[in-house]
Amino acid sequence: MALSQSEVLAGLAEIVNDETGIAAEAVQLEKSFTDDLDIDSISMMTIVVNAEDKFGVKIPDDEVKNLITVGDAVNYITNAQ
Repeated sequence: MALSQSEVLAGLAEIVNDETGIAAEAVQLEKSFTDDLDIDSISMMTIVVNAEDKFGVKIPDDEVKNLITVGDAVNYITNAQ
């Protein structure tokens, strides 16, 4: 069963919080992972792996660079389910 965007956002916010300590409510669709949330590439890869496990999707390495904002990641995961 496919999750809604808000469910994916909530799950992604939880993953980001676990990895970085950033408050889940700070993880919003328009936020940039690097510019707004200050997530480095190593943390981003951990977040991607955890998101793949949580949502049952595969995010190829060459797609990760296109996930600039939280919204990009939510849309990718929502469409990949």
